Amino acid sequence: MLDSALLKAAEDASGFMPADEGRALAEAALAVTVDGPLLEVGSYLGKSTLYLAAAARPRGTTVVTVDHHRGSEEHQAGWEYHDPTLVDPAIGLIDTLPGFRRTIAAAGAEDVVTAVVARSEHFARIWTTPLAFLFLDGSHTDESAQRDLAGWAPHLAVGGVLAIHDVFPDPNDGGQAPYRIYRQALATGSYSELAGQGSLRLLRRDH
Repeated sequence: MLDSALLKAAEDASGFMPADEGRALAEAALAVTVDGPLLEVGSYLGKSTLYLAAAARPRGTTVVTVDHHRGSEEHQAGWEYHDPTLVDPAIGLIDTLPGFRRTIAAAGAEDVVTAVVARSEHFARIWTTPLAFLFLDGSHTDESAQRDLAGWAPHLAVGGVLAIHDVFPDPNDGGQAPYRIYRQALATGSYSELAGQGSLRLLRRDH
């Protein structure tokens, strides 16, 4: 059973994950049949991290979240989701790490969340532990999305689940980079599709 306190904290936290997709993410992470950590690429202020933590705690495992905390393209000045309160005045750059740490601490989730401040592709090169669950929700440019898939999918254990957020088949609904890596993963023949929710797609690695 999902941790109800962490699930509530996730629903109340700031971020862009709709509640129905967040719950589906948590339930998928809880249902994985292989052991291993849950890894998230792109954490922003920690909302989706808490959904994963709600599954990690009853599983007795850890959520590892990888983010450089400088914001994606859409978070920069002049873009749609820019929040000037997240700019560090000392250096003039986005810094979501303090907000992320507050979110995780306020929810009492520091015991199940390990935050890594790094570029996803750099950290993937030195990661060695097989993953039970991989959630890709980083920068949505084609270049970045492709790097995330190429860097992390090989670390997913057979029987593990690959989750991809913001998958929009219709370009009028959103950017296409997550949709393209979702299609790319399916095309390998290594995955079978599970029931998703909204823009969240879930793929189980079969071999």
